[in-house]
Amino acid sequence: MTVDQRLGEAPSIRILIVDDDEINRAILTNIFEPYYLIDEAEDGREGLDMILSEPGRYCAVLLDVMMPKMDGIEVVRNLRKEGLLEKIPVFLITAEANNATLHEAYRLGVMDVILKPVTPYVVLRRIDSVVELFTARKVLGDRVMAQDIELLEKAQQIIELNHGLIEALSTAIEFRNGESGEHVRRIHDITKLIFENTELGKGMTVEEIQNIALASIMHDVGKIAIPDNILGKPGRLTPEEFEIMKTHTVQGGNLLDKIPQLKDSGVYTYAYDIARHHHERWDGRGYPDRLKGDEISVWAQVVSIADVYDALSCKRCYKDAFPREKVVQMIRDGECGTFSPRLLDAFFSVEDTLAGFYIKKED
Repeated sequence: MTVDQRLGEAPSIRILIVDDDEINRAILTNIFEPYYLIDEAEDGREGLDMILSEPGRYCAVLLDVMMPKMDGIEVVRNLRKEGLLEKIPVFLITAEANNATLHEAYRLGVMDVILKPVTPYVVLRRIDSVVELFTARKVLGDRVMAQDIELLEKAQQIIELNHGLIEALSTAIEFRNGESGEHVRRIHDITKLIFENTELGKGMTVEEIQNIALASIMHDVGKIAIPDNILGKPGRLTPEEFEIMKTHTVQGGNLLDKIPQLKDSGVYTYAYDIARHHHERWDGRGYPDRLKGDEISVWAQVVSIADVYDALSCKRCYKDAFPREKVVQMIRDGECGTFSPRLLDAFFSVEDTLAGFYIKKED
């Protein structure tokens, strides 16, 4: 809205006039008072303090050059240092029109230099046009920011929905396997805790650890392809049945590979690798690909030991839960497969905390 359009309306936006000469302040106030709310400062130091105390208060600053305590150029330097010249248009109004002053003022980023004595209509138009531009830009910026926030909120809702669907699928498979959904939640929590609290997570970002933990709950997703009579068998599996059970690793990778929405997320790479390789072993005697040593990704290794720890600590359709001391000893002695020394060190450094998950469960 231009000055002509605002004429007759109560002023609603504010400018700051900084000049040590009371007459000069009065002249400028008389020009701008019909259209703006006016604040005044008697020197550069006072003006700077007023701006810094509430930067969003002013739509423009009219600044004299020659003032006591702090001159106008020094005020501009401080405003530039604070990054405020991009948000508040600053005008130098001065009788000192030498080239050095003009050059320094424009170099620092003032919007314009207006020479005294001022011509009321001219100075009003020059300043008002800039204020109008800055105001419009701010309104547009606020709208863009509001739209960005709305888009981020919608994206977060989609992410949470996807996470919920992943958890629901994984939990449904656990129910089919005769287990509760607590198993996948514990695997998530164990995996996250190990990476957050041991050297295995060193160099990983928070987002990477969150993605790995989310991917961990899909480790057994391939069991959806295993027949019920094998998946829920209360006794020991025959060699033939065990070979069929082992295929859940490959089946899990294949299933995840066919979900396009998952492939577009940061979770997919971890989820596929974990589903396929969480039964690989450090000595190469795991399945399905007989990987050994550091051929196995660290996240697949962590989910592997988390899965073993949870399976030993909880009752299953084919076994009772083992006491904590027995669980720890079996893992340490390699009765449930070989794990890397580095992984075992990390695991045992947080096992006291992990054991708390099961104490709470029994309570």
